[in-house]
Amino acid sequence: MPDKAETGPWDEPALSKFREWEPQWVDRCLAMSADPWTSGVLPRKDVELISLAVNAACTNLSPEGTRRHIRGALDAGATSEEILMVLKVASLLSIHTCSLGAPILLEEAKAAGVTLTPSAAATPVCDKMKAAGQWNSAWDAFFEIAPAWTEEIIAVSLPIYSSGVLSPKLAELLSIAVDASITHMYAPGTRRHIQTALKLGATPPEIMEVLKICVASGIQAINLGVPILTEELHRAKVQK
Repeated sequence: MPDKAETGPWDEPALSKFREWEPQWVDRCLAMSADPWTSGVLPRKDVELISLAVNAACTNLSPEGTRRHIRGALDAGATSEEILMVLKVASLLSIHTCSLGAPILLEEAKAAGVTLTPSAAATPVCDKMKAAGQWNSAWDAFFEIAPAWTEEIIAVSLPIYSSGVLSPKLAELLSIAVDASITHMYAPGTRRHIQTALKLGATPPEIMEVLKICVASGIQAINLGVPILTEELHRAKVQK
């Protein structure tokens, strides 16, 4: 059986069966998809944690991929605390619903002549971020509408970047991955986290490696489809 680093995002049964059918294509695809695991640009643990973020993301929710990369991350030396922090990244990605929807709500409410009157609320976490120049203007609209709730979600999100469980650079690489992934493709966040990652010392090849991992996650279609095709071919044969 090939080493996990050589097969990257593939499930071994799907890989073996597909190779029986189309060995040349599979070997070419394997070389491409496994590149982040074999290139050495990023540490193996980081590759697995980034892959976990893409697969567990609330925009993806792949059970098989999540299990594969939790296992791979543990094998590469990741701690349960690090993995839980990655799951927080994968979960809180959902804030982009408000980044998208709240500005539209403000615009349409204004157009409809509806006055929004949010309740007054203490927002010390948000205030501190604004004073430090760390505030993201994409949050302005939902802060205006729901300041108390915004304070809660920002307070929940901050430990991802400030707790020390993940290095600041890795936290940004994870954020790039979930924002740029094919199931999300959130351009404002992708740009913002690339900018921050570069400021923190990430190199363009390292960031490109993150994007390669996002592409490699497309192999989930094969991991899902090949076993089903195998079963259905067998069923059709039996029925004849």
